[in-house]
Amino acid sequence: MCAHTAVLDADGVCRLCRKQTALIRSPHARTPYSEVARSGQQLFIADLFSSRHRGAAMTAPAPSRPLPAPPPAYRQLLLFTAARTLSRRGGFRGLAERADPHLAAWVDRFTIERAARHGWSRDLTWRVRTGVTIILGFLTAPGAAVTADDLAVLTEANLPHAHVTDVLEAAGLLADDDRVPTLTAWAASRITHLPAAMAGEVWAWYAVMRDGHATMPRRRPRSETTTRLHLRWALPALTQWAAQGKTSLREITPADVRAVLPAAGAARTQMGQGLRSLFRVLKAHRRVFTNPASKIKTAHPDPTIPMPLRVDHVRHALTSTDPAQALLCALIAFHALSAHQLQHLQLTHLHGARLDVDGRTITLADPVRDRLASYLEHRRRHWPDTANPHLFVHFRSANTTTHVGHRWINLHLGPHLTCRSLRNDRLLHEALATEGDAKRLGDLFGISTRTAHRYASTISHPDLQRPQPGHSHP
Repeated sequence: MCAHTAVLDADGVCRLCRKQTALIRSPHARTPYSEVARSGQQLFIADLFSSRHRGAAMTAPAPSRPLPAPPPAYRQLLLFTAARTLSRRGGFRGLAERADPHLAAWVDRFTIERAARHGWSRDLTWRVRTGVTIILGFLTAPGAAVTADDLAVLTEANLPHAHVTDVLEAAGLLADDDRVPTLTAWAASRITHLPAAMAGEVWAWYAVMRDGHATMPRRRPRSETTTRLHLRWALPALTQWAAQGKTSLREITPADVRAVLPAAGAARTQMGQGLRSLFRVLKAHRRVFTNPASKIKTAHPDPTIPMPLRVDHVRHALTSTDPAQALLCALIAFHALSAHQLQHLQLTHLHGARLDVDGRTITLADPVRDRLASYLEHRRRHWPDTANPHLFVHFRSANTTTHVGHRWINLHLGPHLTCRSLRNDRLLHEALATEGDAKRLGDLFGISTRTAHRYASTISHPDLQRPQPGHSHP
Protein backbone atom coordinates (compact mmCIF):
# COMPACT_ATOMS: atom_id res chain seq x y z
CA MET A 1 0.00 0.00 0.00
CA CYS A 2 2.64 2.47 1.05
CA ALA A 3 5.22 1.04 -1.41
CA HIS A 4 8.09 0.86 1.07
CA THR A 5 10.04 -2.22 2.10
CA ALA A 6 8.62 -3.72 5.31
CA VAL A 7 7.47 -6.98 6.87
CA LEU A 8 3.86 -7.67 5.89
CA ASP A 9 1.20 -9.47 7.91
CA ALA A 10 -1.37 -12.04 6.69
CA ASP A 11 -3.45 -9.30 4.97
CA GLY A 12 -0.43 -8.07 3.00
CA VAL A 13 -0.05 -4.73 4.82
CA CYS A 14 2.68 -3.41 7.07
CA ARG A 15 2.24 -2.40 10.70
CA LEU A 16 2.37 1.34 9.87
CA CYS A 17 -0.49 1.03 7.34
CA ARG A 18 -2.59 -1.00 9.77
CA LYS A 19 -2.15 1.61 12.52
CA GLN A 20 -2.89 4.45 10.09
CA THR A 21 -6.09 2.71 8.95
CA ALA A 22 -7.20 2.29 12.55
CA LEU A 23 -6.55 5.99 13.11
CA ILE A 24 -8.70 7.29 10.20
CA ARG A 25 -11.42 4.64 10.10
CA SER A 26 -15.08 5.52 10.57
CA PRO A 27 -16.91 4.11 13.60
CA HIS A 28 -19.78 2.75 11.41
CA ALA A 29 -18.00 1.65 8.22
CA ARG A 30 -14.97 -0.40 7.36
CA THR A 31 -12.12 1.68 5.93
CA PRO A 32 -10.12 -0.07 3.19
CA TYR A 33 -6.35 -0.14 3.41
CA SER A 34 -6.14 1.68 0.06
CA GLU A 35 -7.32 4.89 1.72
CA VAL A 36 -4.03 5.08 3.59
CA ALA A 37 -2.12 5.91 0.40
CA ARG A 38 -4.34 8.96 -0.27
CA SER A 39 -4.49 10.28 3.31
CA GLY A 40 -0.78 10.00 4.02
CA GLN A 41 1.15 8.35 6.82
CA GLN A 42 1.42 9.55 10.43
CA LEU A 43 4.44 8.24 12.26
CA PHE A 44 3.90 7.22 15.89
CA ILE A 45 5.95 6.10 18.88
CA ALA A 46 5.67 2.39 19.57
CA ASP A 47 3.50 1.19 22.46
CA LEU A 48 1.89 4.60 22.99
CA PHE A 49 -1.29 4.02 20.92
CA SER A 50 -4.48 4.75 22.85
CA SER A 51 -6.62 1.87 24.00
CA ARG A 52 -10.11 1.41 22.51
CA HIS A 53 -11.53 1.19 26.03
CA ARG A 54 -10.43 4.47 27.53
CA GLY A 55 -12.73 4.17 30.51
CA ALA A 56 -11.78 0.59 31.37
CA ALA A 57 -10.40 0.18 34.88
CA MET A 58 -6.79 -0.91 35.15
CA THR A 59 -6.02 -4.23 36.74
CA ALA A 60 -5.02 -3.74 40.34
CA PRO A 61 -1.48 -4.88 41.12
CA ALA A 62 -1.03 -7.92 43.26
CA PRO A 63 -0.90 -7.05 46.97
CA SER A 64 2.63 -6.95 48.32
CA ARG A 65 1.64 -8.01 51.80
CA PRO A 66 0.44 -11.51 52.63
CA LEU A 67 -3.19 -12.31 53.28
CA PRO A 68 -4.49 -12.46 56.87
CA ALA A 69 -3.01 -15.13 59.08
CA PRO A 70 -4.52 -18.59 58.53
CA PRO A 71 -6.41 -20.23 61.37
CA PRO A 72 -4.15 -22.38 63.56
CA ALA A 73 -4.17 -26.10 62.81
CA TYR A 74 -4.32 -27.07 66.48
CA ARG A 75 -4.50 -25.68 70.00
CA GLN A 76 -1.80 -26.39 72.56
CA LEU A 77 -3.39 -26.72 76.00
CA LEU A 78 -1.49 -25.19 78.93
CA LEU A 79 -0.86 -27.72 81.67
CA PHE A 80 0.84 -25.36 84.13
CA THR A 81 2.64 -22.03 84.06
CA ALA A 82 6.43 -22.16 84.00
CA ALA A 83 9.17 -19.67 83.30
CA ARG A 84 10.47 -20.04 79.74
CA THR A 85 14.18 -20.30 79.12
CA LEU A 86 16.40 -21.19 76.20
CA SER A 87 19.58 -23.25 76.25
CA ARG A 88 21.92 -23.73 73.34
CA ARG A 89 23.07 -27.15 74.52
CA GLY A 90 20.11 -28.92 72.97
CA GLY A 91 20.01 -26.76 69.84
CA PHE A 92 17.06 -24.86 68.37
CA ARG A 93 15.63 -27.54 66.13
CA GLY A 94 13.21 -29.03 68.60
CA LEU A 95 12.05 -25.62 69.81
CA ALA A 96 11.48 -24.33 66.30
CA GLU A 97 9.45 -27.42 65.29
CA ARG A 98 6.79 -26.66 67.91
CA ALA A 99 5.37 -23.80 65.83
CA ASP A 100 2.29 -24.29 63.67
CA PRO A 101 3.76 -24.89 60.18
CA HIS A 102 1.00 -22.92 58.41
CA LEU A 103 1.39 -19.90 60.67
CA ALA A 104 5.19 -20.11 60.50
CA ALA A 105 5.10 -20.20 56.68
CA TRP A 106 2.85 -17.15 56.62
CA VAL A 107 5.05 -15.12 59.01
CA ASP A 108 8.14 -16.21 57.08
CA ARG A 109 6.98 -14.05 54.18
CA PHE A 110 7.36 -10.99 56.40
CA THR A 111 10.86 -12.10 57.36
CA ILE A 112 11.90 -12.54 53.73
CA GLU A 113 10.41 -9.18 52.78
CA ARG A 114 12.25 -7.37 55.59
CA ALA A 115 15.52 -9.20 54.86
CA ALA A 116 15.40 -8.13 51.22
CA ARG A 117 14.55 -4.53 52.12
CA HIS A 118 17.37 -4.10 54.65
CA GLY A 119 20.00 -6.28 53.02
CA TRP A 120 20.35 -8.88 55.77
CA SER A 121 23.05 -11.51 55.47
CA ARG A 122 22.18 -15.19 55.20
CA ASP A 123 23.30 -15.79 58.78
CA LEU A 124 21.16 -12.97 60.20
CA THR A 125 18.15 -14.08 58.15
CA TRP A 126 18.50 -17.63 59.48
CA ARG A 127 18.77 -16.39 63.08
CA VAL A 128 15.69 -14.20 62.70
CA ARG A 129 13.73 -17.10 61.19
CA THR A 130 14.82 -19.33 64.05
CA GLY A 131 13.80 -16.75 66.64
CA VAL A 132 10.41 -16.21 64.99
CA THR A 133 9.58 -19.92 64.84
CA ILE A 134 10.64 -20.40 68.46
CA ILE A 135 8.37 -17.56 69.59
CA LEU A 136 5.49 -18.90 67.49
CA GLY A 137 5.93 -22.23 69.25
CA PHE A 138 5.17 -20.48 72.54
CA LEU A 139 1.61 -19.60 71.42
CA THR A 140 -0.88 -21.71 73.36
CA ALA A 141 -4.24 -20.63 71.91
CA PRO A 142 -5.73 -19.65 68.52
CA GLY A 143 -5.27 -15.96 67.86
CA ALA A 144 -2.96 -15.51 70.85
CA ALA A 145 -0.50 -12.62 70.63
CA VAL A 146 3.17 -12.65 71.50
CA THR A 147 4.04 -10.78 74.70
CA ALA A 148 7.19 -8.94 75.64
CA ASP A 149 8.04 -11.65 78.18
CA ASP A 150 8.04 -14.24 75.39
CA LEU A 151 10.49 -12.17 73.36
CA ALA A 152 12.80 -11.50 76.30
CA VAL A 153 14.03 -15.11 76.34
CA LEU A 154 15.68 -14.68 72.92
CA THR A 155 18.52 -12.73 74.51
CA GLU A 156 19.56 -15.88 76.41
CA ALA A 157 20.29 -17.63 73.12
CA ASN A 158 21.93 -14.60 71.45
CA LEU A 159 19.15 -14.35 68.88
CA PRO A 160 18.25 -10.95 67.32
CA HIS A 161 15.55 -9.79 69.69
CA ALA A 162 14.90 -6.45 67.95
CA HIS A 163 14.57 -7.92 64.45
CA VAL A 164 12.22 -10.67 65.63
CA THR A 165 10.10 -8.03 67.35
CA ASP A 166 9.88 -5.98 64.14
CA VAL A 167 8.82 -9.02 62.08
CA LEU A 168 6.10 -10.06 64.52
CA GLU A 169 4.86 -6.48 64.81
CA ALA A 170 4.60 -6.24 61.01
CA ALA A 171 2.63 -9.51 61.00
CA GLY A 172 0.24 -8.16 63.66
CA LEU A 173 1.10 -10.88 66.18
CA LEU A 174 2.68 -8.64 68.82
CA ALA A 175 0.60 -7.70 71.84
CA ASP A 176 0.75 -4.28 73.42
CA ASP A 177 3.89 -3.93 75.51
CA ASP A 178 2.77 -4.06 79.14
CA ARG A 179 6.27 -3.81 80.58
CA VAL A 180 7.06 -0.95 82.95
CA PRO A 181 9.38 1.58 81.29
CA THR A 182 12.85 1.82 82.79
CA LEU A 183 12.42 5.47 83.77
CA THR A 184 9.10 4.74 85.49
CA ALA A 185 10.65 1.88 87.46
CA TRP A 186 13.56 4.10 88.47
CA ALA A 187 11.23 6.92 89.56
CA ALA A 188 9.09 4.50 91.57
CA SER A 189 12.15 3.26 93.48
CA ARG A 190 13.03 6.85 94.43
CA ILE A 191 9.53 8.04 95.35
CA THR A 192 8.26 5.11 97.43
CA HIS A 193 9.74 6.43 100.69
CA LEU A 194 7.84 9.75 100.42
CA PRO A 195 4.46 10.34 102.10
CA ALA A 196 1.46 9.28 100.06
CA ALA A 197 0.22 12.80 99.30
CA MET A 198 3.67 14.06 98.35
CA ALA A 199 4.35 10.98 96.22
CA GLY A 200 1.04 11.50 94.38
CA GLU A 201 2.02 15.07 93.56
CA VAL A 202 5.41 13.96 92.27
CA TRP A 203 3.69 11.30 90.12
CA ALA A 204 1.39 13.99 88.69
CA TRP A 205 4.46 16.05 87.74
CA TYR A 206 6.10 12.96 86.24
CA ALA A 207 3.06 12.18 84.06
CA VAL A 208 3.05 15.70 82.60
CA MET A 209 6.82 15.61 82.00
CA ARG A 210 6.64 12.22 80.29
CA ASP A 211 3.43 12.54 78.24
CA GLY A 212 2.89 16.28 78.03
CA HIS A 213 -0.57 17.88 78.26
CA ALA A 214 -2.75 18.49 75.20
CA THR A 215 -5.25 20.84 76.90
CA MET A 216 -4.76 23.99 78.93
CA PRO A 217 -2.25 24.35 80.43
CA ARG A 218 -0.54 22.87 77.37
CA ARG A 219 2.93 21.42 77.68
CA ARG A 220 5.12 19.35 75.41
CA PRO A 221 6.57 16.11 76.74
CA ARG A 222 10.16 16.33 77.92
CA SER A 223 12.92 13.86 77.16
CA GLU A 224 13.76 11.04 79.54
CA THR A 225 17.09 12.68 80.33
CA THR A 226 15.45 15.97 81.35
CA THR A 227 12.84 14.21 83.49
CA ARG A 228 15.45 12.05 85.21
CA LEU A 229 17.78 14.98 85.94
CA HIS A 230 15.04 17.22 87.34
CA LEU A 231 13.74 14.49 89.62
CA ARG A 232 17.25 13.56 90.75
CA TRP A 233 18.06 17.18 91.59
CA ALA A 234 14.81 17.69 93.51
CA LEU A 235 14.89 14.41 95.48
CA PRO A 236 17.28 15.58 98.27
CA ALA A 237 14.92 18.44 99.10
CA LEU A 238 11.87 16.16 99.03
CA THR A 239 13.61 13.67 101.32
CA GLN A 240 14.49 16.38 103.84
CA TRP A 241 10.95 17.74 103.88
CA ALA A 242 9.54 14.25 104.39
CA ALA A 243 11.95 13.72 107.30
CA GLN A 244 10.74 17.01 108.84
CA GLY A 245 7.15 15.75 108.85
CA LYS A 246 5.88 17.44 105.70
CA THR A 247 3.24 15.27 104.04
CA SER A 248 2.38 17.39 101.00
CA LEU A 249 4.11 19.91 98.77
CA ARG A 250 1.27 22.33 99.54
CA GLU A 251 2.88 22.85 102.94
CA ILE A 252 6.19 24.05 101.48
CA THR A 253 7.00 27.75 101.86
CA PRO A 254 9.82 29.87 100.40
CA ALA A 255 11.58 29.59 103.75
CA ASP A 256 11.55 25.79 103.47
CA VAL A 257 13.08 26.04 99.98
CA ARG A 258 15.85 28.38 101.17
CA ALA A 259 16.60 26.05 104.08
CA VAL A 260 17.30 23.02 101.90
CA LEU A 261 19.21 24.80 99.11
CA PRO A 262 23.00 24.43 99.22
CA ALA A 263 24.94 27.61 99.90
CA ALA A 264 26.53 27.94 96.45
CA GLY A 265 27.92 26.09 93.49
CA ALA A 266 26.47 23.75 90.93
CA ALA A 267 24.52 21.79 93.58
CA ARG A 268 22.49 24.92 94.42
CA THR A 269 21.78 25.64 90.77
CA GLN A 270 20.72 22.08 90.01
CA MET A 271 18.44 21.72 93.02
CA GLY A 272 16.83 25.07 92.25
CA GLN A 273 16.19 24.02 88.68
CA GLY A 274 14.63 20.73 89.77
CA LEU A 275 12.36 22.40 92.35
CA ARG A 276 11.27 25.12 89.93
CA SER A 277 10.33 22.46 87.35
CA LEU A 278 8.36 20.53 89.98
CA PHE A 279 6.43 23.45 91.46
CA ARG A 280 5.86 25.17 88.10
CA VAL A 281 3.99 22.14 86.73
CA LEU A 282 2.04 21.50 89.93
CA LYS A 283 1.04 25.16 90.18
CA ALA A 284 -0.18 25.19 86.56
CA HIS A 285 -2.31 22.09 87.22
CA ARG A 286 -3.58 23.44 90.57
CA ARG A 287 -1.99 20.73 92.65
CA VAL A 288 -0.33 23.37 94.87
CA PHE A 289 -1.49 26.87 95.80
CA THR A 290 1.73 28.77 95.14
CA ASN A 291 5.17 28.25 93.66
CA PRO A 292 7.57 28.77 96.60
CA ALA A 293 10.66 28.48 94.38
CA SER A 294 9.66 31.09 91.79
CA LYS A 295 11.39 34.14 93.33
CA ILE A 296 14.42 32.43 94.83
CA LYS A 297 17.62 33.10 92.89
CA THR A 298 19.98 30.18 92.56
CA ALA A 299 22.39 31.83 90.07
CA HIS A 300 23.88 30.09 87.07
CA PRO A 301 26.70 27.56 87.16
CA ASP A 302 30.14 28.89 86.38
CA PRO A 303 30.76 28.51 82.64
CA THR A 304 33.57 26.19 81.65
CA ILE A 305 36.57 27.53 79.77
CA PRO A 306 37.26 25.67 76.50
CA MET A 307 40.89 24.62 76.31
CA PRO A 308 42.96 23.24 73.41
CA LEU A 309 43.76 19.57 72.94
CA ARG A 310 47.11 17.95 72.46
CA VAL A 311 48.23 17.91 68.84
CA ASP A 312 49.49 14.32 68.96
CA HIS A 313 46.07 13.03 70.09
CA VAL A 314 44.31 14.76 67.21
CA ARG A 315 46.97 13.71 64.70
CA HIS A 316 46.73 10.08 65.82
CA ALA A 317 42.97 10.04 65.17
CA LEU A 318 43.31 11.82 61.81
CA THR A 319 45.88 9.31 60.55
CA SER A 320 44.12 6.26 61.98
CA THR A 321 43.83 3.13 59.85
CA ASP A 322 40.16 2.93 60.86
CA PRO A 323 38.30 4.87 58.12
CA ALA A 324 35.40 5.70 60.44
CA GLN A 325 37.68 7.17 63.12
CA ALA A 326 39.66 9.20 60.58
CA LEU A 327 36.50 10.65 58.96
CA LEU A 328 34.82 11.42 62.29
CA CYS A 329 37.89 13.28 63.52
CA ALA A 330 38.29 15.14 60.22
CA LEU A 331 34.67 16.33 60.11
CA ILE A 332 34.92 17.69 63.65
CA ALA A 333 38.50 19.01 63.50
CA PHE A 334 37.96 20.87 60.21
CA HIS A 335 34.25 21.76 60.20
CA ALA A 336 33.24 21.52 63.91
CA LEU A 337 30.24 19.25 63.36
CA SER A 338 28.35 18.31 66.50
CA ALA A 339 27.56 14.77 67.59
CA HIS A 340 23.90 15.25 66.64
CA GLN A 341 24.86 16.37 63.16
CA LEU A 342 27.22 13.42 62.72
CA GLN A 343 24.52 11.01 63.84
CA HIS A 344 21.97 12.25 61.31
CA LEU A 345 24.26 12.73 58.31
CA GLN A 346 22.86 10.85 55.31
CA LEU A 347 24.35 9.85 51.99
CA THR A 348 21.97 12.22 50.21
CA HIS A 349 23.58 15.15 52.06
CA LEU A 350 26.79 14.62 50.09
CA HIS A 351 27.13 16.50 46.81
CA GLY A 352 30.64 16.00 45.55
CA ALA A 353 32.89 18.34 47.54
CA ARG A 354 29.94 19.87 49.41
CA LEU A 355 27.94 18.75 52.43
CA ASP A 356 24.45 19.94 53.40
CA VAL A 357 24.07 20.24 57.18
CA ASP A 358 21.07 21.90 58.86
CA GLY A 359 20.38 24.18 55.92
CA ARG A 360 24.04 25.15 55.46
CA THR A 361 26.29 24.09 52.59
CA ILE A 362 29.83 23.25 53.72
CA THR A 363 32.69 23.01 51.27
CA LEU A 364 34.74 20.07 52.48
CA ALA A 365 38.46 20.48 52.99
CA ASP A 366 40.77 18.30 50.91
CA PRO A 367 41.85 16.11 53.87
CA VAL A 368 38.17 15.53 54.70
CA ARG A 369 37.38 14.56 51.10
CA ASP A 370 40.23 12.01 51.06
CA ARG A 371 39.01 10.41 54.28
CA LEU A 372 35.42 10.50 53.08
CA ALA A 373 36.35 8.58 49.93
CA SER A 374 38.20 5.97 52.02
CA TYR A 375 35.26 5.55 54.37
CA LEU A 376 32.71 5.23 51.56
CA GLU A 377 34.79 2.47 50.02
CA HIS A 378 35.04 0.80 53.45
CA ARG A 379 31.27 1.10 53.87
CA ARG A 380 30.56 -0.32 50.40
CA ARG A 381 32.94 -3.23 50.94
CA HIS A 382 31.58 -4.27 54.35
CA TRP A 383 27.86 -3.53 53.86
CA PRO A 384 27.14 -3.52 50.11
CA ASP A 385 23.43 -4.35 50.48
CA THR A 386 22.51 -2.17 53.46
CA ALA A 387 19.43 0.02 53.12
CA ASN A 388 20.50 2.36 55.92
CA PRO A 389 20.50 5.92 54.52
CA HIS A 390 22.88 7.31 57.15
CA LEU A 391 26.53 7.98 56.37
CA PHE A 392 27.89 6.31 59.49
CA VAL A 393 26.81 2.73 60.17
CA HIS A 394 28.13 -0.20 62.20
CA PHE A 395 27.48 -3.92 62.18
CA ARG A 396 24.17 -3.52 64.02
CA SER A 397 22.72 -0.39 62.43
CA ALA A 398 23.63 -1.65 58.93
CA ASN A 399 20.73 -4.13 59.24
CA THR A 400 18.26 -1.37 60.13
CA THR A 401 17.60 2.26 59.17
CA THR A 402 18.56 3.79 62.53
CA HIS A 403 21.49 6.12 63.16
CA VAL A 404 24.51 5.48 65.34
CA GLY A 405 24.61 6.65 68.95
CA HIS A 406 26.71 9.20 70.84
CA ARG A 407 28.60 6.40 72.55
CA TRP A 408 29.69 4.86 69.24
CA ILE A 409 31.06 8.23 68.07
CA ASN A 410 33.06 8.85 71.24
CA LEU A 411 34.41 5.29 71.32
CA HIS A 412 35.61 5.60 67.73
CA LEU A 413 37.37 8.90 68.40
CA GLY A 414 39.68 7.16 70.85
CA PRO A 415 40.44 7.31 74.58
CA HIS A 416 41.80 10.88 74.57
CA LEU A 417 39.14 12.60 72.46
CA THR A 418 35.43 13.24 72.66
CA CYS A 419 33.20 14.93 70.14
CA ARG A 420 32.63 17.90 72.44
CA SER A 421 36.29 18.45 73.31
CA LEU A 422 37.39 18.19 69.67
CA ARG A 423 34.67 20.60 68.57
CA ASN A 424 35.69 23.03 71.31
CA ASP A 425 39.27 22.81 70.10
CA ARG A 426 38.23 23.70 66.53
CA LEU A 427 36.07 26.64 67.58
CA LEU A 428 38.78 27.92 69.91
CA HIS A 429 41.37 27.65 67.13
CA GLU A 430 39.18 29.76 64.83
CA ALA A 431 38.58 32.32 67.59
CA LEU A 432 42.33 32.68 68.09
CA ALA A 433 42.98 32.90 64.35
CA THR A 434 40.37 35.66 63.87
CA GLU A 435 41.29 37.50 67.10
CA GLY A 436 37.87 36.92 68.60
CA ASP A 437 35.66 37.74 65.61
CA ALA A 438 32.31 36.43 66.87
CA LYS A 439 30.49 37.23 63.62
CA ARG A 440 32.90 35.12 61.59
CA LEU A 441 32.51 32.24 64.03
CA GLY A 442 28.75 32.35 63.68
CA ASP A 443 28.83 32.56 59.88
CA LEU A 444 31.43 29.82 59.46
CA PHE A 445 30.04 27.22 61.86
CA GLY A 446 26.37 28.16 62.16
CA ILE A 447 26.50 28.68 65.94
CA SER A 448 24.45 31.17 67.94
CA THR A 449 25.68 34.62 68.85
CA ARG A 450 25.91 33.68 72.52
CA THR A 451 28.06 30.64 71.75
CA ALA A 452 30.29 32.64 69.42
CA HIS A 453 30.90 35.27 72.11
CA ARG A 454 31.79 32.52 74.60
CA TYR A 455 34.70 31.40 72.44
CA ALA A 456 35.62 34.94 71.39
CA SER A 457 35.95 36.03 75.02
CA THR A 458 38.13 33.03 75.86
CA ILE A 459 41.17 34.16 73.88
CA SER A 460 42.18 36.51 76.71
CA HIS A 461 42.39 33.66 79.22
CA PRO A 462 45.84 33.57 80.93
CA ASP A 463 46.41 29.91 80.08
CA LEU A 464 46.11 30.72 76.38
CA GLN A 465 48.62 33.56 76.52
CA ARG A 466 51.68 31.44 77.35
CA PRO A 467 53.05 28.58 75.29
CA GLN A 468 52.10 25.05 76.41
CA PRO A 469 54.14 22.16 74.97
CA GLY A 470 52.11 19.54 73.17
CA HIS A 471 49.04 21.73 72.64
CA SER A 472 47.70 22.94 69.34
CA HIS A 473 47.38 26.60 70.33
CA PRO A 474 49.80 29.12 71.93
